[in-house]
Amino acid sequence: MPIKIPFIVLFSFLFLNCQTAKDEADVIYVGGTILTMEDDQPQIEALVVKNGKIIFTGSRNKAESFSGKKTRLEDLQGKTLLPGFIDAHGHLTSRAGLEQVIDLSPDPYGTVNAIADLQEKLRQFINNSQLQESIPVIGNGYDDAIMSEHRHPTRQELDSVSITHPIIVIHSSGHASVVNSAMLNFLEIDEDVKDPAGGHYGRDPETGRLNGKLEENASFSALLKVTSSLPKPEPLPGELSQSLKDLLKAQKEWLSYGQTTICDGRTMGNSIDLLREAADKGLFIADVIYFPDFEANRKNWQSFLPYYMKYENRLKFGGFKFSDDGSPQGKTAWLTQPYLVPPEGKSSDYKGFPIFSDDTLYADLKTIFSNNITAQLHVNGDAAIDQALSIINRLKQEGIYNQKLRATLVHVQNSRPDHIDKIKEIGLIPSYFSSHVYLWGDWHYQSVFGPERAAYISPAKAAENSGITFTIHHDAPVTPPDLLTGVYAAVNRTTRSGRILGAEQRISVIEALKAITINAAYQYHEEYQKGSLKEGKLADLVILEQNPLTIDPKDLRKIRVFETIKEGKTVFKKSIEQ
Repeated sequence: MPIKIPFIVLFSFLFLNCQTAKDEADVIYVGGTILTMEDDQPQIEALVVKNGKIIFTGSRNKAESFSGKKTRLEDLQGKTLLPGFIDAHGHLTSRAGLEQVIDLSPDPYGTVNAIADLQEKLRQFINNSQLQESIPVIGNGYDDAIMSEHRHPTRQELDSVSITHPIIVIHSSGHASVVNSAMLNFLEIDEDVKDPAGGHYGRDPETGRLNGKLEENASFSALLKVTSSLPKPEPLPGELSQSLKDLLKAQKEWLSYGQTTICDGRTMGNSIDLLREAADKGLFIADVIYFPDFEANRKNWQSFLPYYMKYENRLKFGGFKFSDDGSPQGKTAWLTQPYLVPPEGKSSDYKGFPIFSDDTLYADLKTIFSNNITAQLHVNGDAAIDQALSIINRLKQEGIYNQKLRATLVHVQNSRPDHIDKIKEIGLIPSYFSSHVYLWGDWHYQSVFGPERAAYISPAKAAENSGITFTIHHDAPVTPPDLLTGVYAAVNRTTRSGRILGAEQRISVIEALKAITINAAYQYHEEYQKGSLKEGKLADLVILEQNPLTIDPKDLRKIRVFETIKEGKTVFKKSIEQ
């Protein structure tokens, strides 16, 4: 006699079988610490991924119910899994453009710790490359804050390297450079040159002659002319151009530091076309968000509107960039109080200088905010911060700016306590370059700001206490795309010499990790897709060799990325040699 199965039982059986087949995982992560950045479930035993998305977070027992014939069980072997890191502010195309130049970085990322080291690096390059004398020689990353002389090289010191090869060396901040006499001739800059708006040509205080130093817009215009003059060999059929190869090399560097979303924080010139070409060719592995410089694109700014806040082949226009002042370590940031030690050739009341007039910045921000386009504003000195806060607050009072735009104040180094409430009231996101505390904290203490002002740079704890969503960035190529050094600096507030710089501004490790994951996703209007490990979000992941919550905080910057995963696919994995 046939057995009769009640319909409801049969239906339930079929439904469960269909559900199991549908939810069969591609990979299940177990066997390590899994940090979610979700406050209601901060740590889990297992993570389940299918089709590039997270479909389950929770216990291992429940996770294994998603296992099927094609499921890979990934044993973390004690390592730590987190959401993929998000670059809240960096410069991908700038880094790509420097792939072929001479690295002049000091310790801890390079070896140029004195002007003699810089000269020797340049000589070796010229001798080994056998460059034609008409081809410019470009170096990047020298740092007067770290080099033993604590000053910029001079035109004469570069002339001692070569009087025939045009040479330009770029400061680590990217806001200044120094050239030799041959480069001044190449750039057609004579002794009678006038300072451009938002820029400055350095002069010898005794003779009044150009000393080779170029600051801000004087440096930027020189670099554009130099780079546009470089020979661009045609690629062989089927090969990528050198520019695209350099862009992919830069992308690989970001991936090796655990970042699955990359920022190009001031896209200029041909870099916009380069990004779009890379996207059209399907070359991006990570998501790339770019912020064109508004001033450089003033005539065609409306052409970007169709691309706003939507990815096409992993490329998204995220808003416009405004550079309101310069660099504190380079002493071009705009302050309300003088620098502790003025740069060479400047008087004791020197405070740096602005890039924009109030009227220009107001008109430009009004233009984009009126069209619901957001912005990143580079503001280092407190005078630049004051200017940005005043103008955006005015636009808010006029009903033009609203906090849904999530405009970002980038760097915010020389911040003051009174800025915090204003940032919150207006509805802005401060993105702190926290690595400054470690890399340049001693310089800020001894030469830039002095003890009191230096103790308040990157005041992440003050922001946290006020309930402000903040992020942490690396500003590559000012440093490598190294977010864990930013985490280390925000947690420890320790300088290179071991000085504690503003202990009251220390934040917890978990808050620092949120600043490079879920907070950064929020900054980019992507908190529902990225930044935490939650069902329905993209499987953008990073695996670290150690748990940042349990190791000694002093060792945070020593943690290494083991693997980077973009939408369920491994895009970087540490080799045995590494």
